[in-house]
Amino acid sequence: MGRRIWVLGVLFLAAACGTNAGAPKACTLIGTMVGLTVDVDHPDVVSGSLEVCDGGSCATHELVLHESRGIVGTTCTGTSPDDTCGARSEPTGGKHAFVVIPDLPTTPVTVALKLLDQSGSALVDRGVTVTPEMAYPNGPDCPGGGPQAGISVGADGSVTAS
Repeated sequence: MGRRIWVLGVLFLAAACGTNAGAPKACTLIGTMVGLTVDVDHPDVVSGSLEVCDGGSCATHELVLHESRGIVGTTCTGTSPDDTCGARSEPTGGKHAFVVIPDLPTTPVTVALKLLDQSGSALVDRGVTVTPEMAYPNGPDCPGGGPQAGISVGADGSVTAS
């Protein structure tokens, strides 16, 4: 009889715990960059800036554009978890930037984007409204790290929130 109660107690404990049922999720101290991403597919853009306006206050930020790259080929030695894989990337022809805006809200902001060519002529001079969303680097069960939003510029100069 004593053994049966002990076994039932273990089964009850296992059922109650499940797979960490009720256990708090571990949230790391990973950070989130707060700000706006800008992805540019226009081939002639070499520099730019954006002005972000929220509630009557505006701030201008220079874009530091970097070459965008994409995966064009992968190789794997097998299909088991211990096998190795590799990936090859090449330039996509586009550029990207991230502008840190520490006080970016989670309400709509107006962004005026100006992109220039090598001679300093404006290729894109347009505005767009974006609504930054909270980023959760540890998943939705942990606190948010800060808001982020994105802007995409097409090869034709079209500007959209992304």
